[in-house]
Amino acid sequence: MTSAKLAALGMMVALVSGCGYSEDEWRAQLAKYDSLVAQNNETKQKLSATQNELDAAREKAAKLARDLEAMGVDLKKLGADLDTRTSEVGKLSATQKELEAALGEYQRRAEQLDRIKQRFEQLRKKLEALTSLGLSVSIRNNRMMISLPGDVLFDSGKDTLRKDGDEILAKVTQIINGDSSLRSRVYQVAGHTDNAPLKGGIFRDNWGLSLMRARTVLLYVIAPEKGALPDKRWSAAGFADTDPIADNDSPEGRMKNRRCELVVVPSAEEMLDLKNIAQ
Repeated sequence: MTSAKLAALGMMVALVSGCGYSEDEWRAQLAKYDSLVAQNNETKQKLSATQNELDAAREKAAKLARDLEAMGVDLKKLGADLDTRTSEVGKLSATQKELEAALGEYQRRAEQLDRIKQRFEQLRKKLEALTSLGLSVSIRNNRMMISLPGDVLFDSGKDTLRKDGDEILAKVTQIINGDSSLRSRVYQVAGHTDNAPLKGGIFRDNWGLSLMRARTVLLYVIAPEKGALPDKRWSAAGFADTDPIADNDSPEGRMKNRRCELVVVPSAEEMLDLKNIAQ
């Protein structure tokens, strides 16, 4: 028994006759006090342990977010700032219930971020063979994109495939056809131009040129005698010069912007994952 408790007991015993309580009753009160102190210490330890788990979960979610942003996933657009979804549980006044609720939230978000990261990493790994062809495989607008240089595919101002373009598309479709999971994905061919004005002619403007180039690539990849990819999983769109990946102030930049992209469209399950992050 501690000296403080001995002193308290001594004072209580001295007051027993005056207060009408027996020594046994006072000892029972001290035992109750000891029990409350033990419970309080246990609660503090539990709070501390949960806070440590919460800190670890926060750091894991933050690291996954940094990894995804480095890959090109726009988490700001997805609303992945987890702090806006949790209370200020770091305060000393936070209860165990609040800490556990926040911990569960962070663990759930970390699991979602991890699934997104794994999905993009697996898809990128499957498309690695395309990089050996000199093609760019990247994540933009939260979609995996295979960029096909427009100057390799087409002559200036034309929508007819060059020989080099025919050969590169043959290799791309061969790789996609060689993997059942890639073949079963949904894709969109996106045509892009630089900002050099195009007036008149059969295309009339850059909208027409970008769309017709995308159509040419689409028809190649779904043609039974060529790409032989399932037509119900492919579509085409033209973006003219509205979605540049480089500035148009230099010949190099304009060349990068003249491109066709094979966009891997997220599945319904994947979109649900992204929507959950944004809630």
